[in-house]
Amino acid sequence: MKPNIRSRVIAEWRGLPDEGFPKETAKTAGPLVEKLLGSLGLNQRIREDEIKAAWKDVVGDFLATHASPAGLNQGVLVVHVLQPTVHFELERVWKRTLLLKLQERFGKGTIREVRFRLG
Repeated sequence: MKPNIRSRVIAEWRGLPDEGFPKETAKTAGPLVEKLLGSLGLNQRIREDEIKAAWKDVVGDFLATHASPAGLNQGVLVVHVLQPTVHFELERVWKRTLLLKLQERFGKGTIREVRFRLG
């Protein structure tokens, strides 16, 4: 079947004229999805899940077994620590280094502070 005849047959069968989709009106869905997630407050939740998934890579095996991210709220990452001695070490020695590593990986706008909590 010739393309022209084929198009006419399909248009008659569908009951609609065979007009091509105008390509200049097509837009990517990425920005719209990001805007929708932001309006629902879900983009922060996605970032939180990314941080939890990458935690071991960022802090190393030892700290990952003794401390885990609990949540991200308005740029403040709350990390639960199991032992007081590890809490002391993280708070006094490693806090700035971990913050810089996390900001390097996820951006300064995502994480602006890290707080450690026992429990």
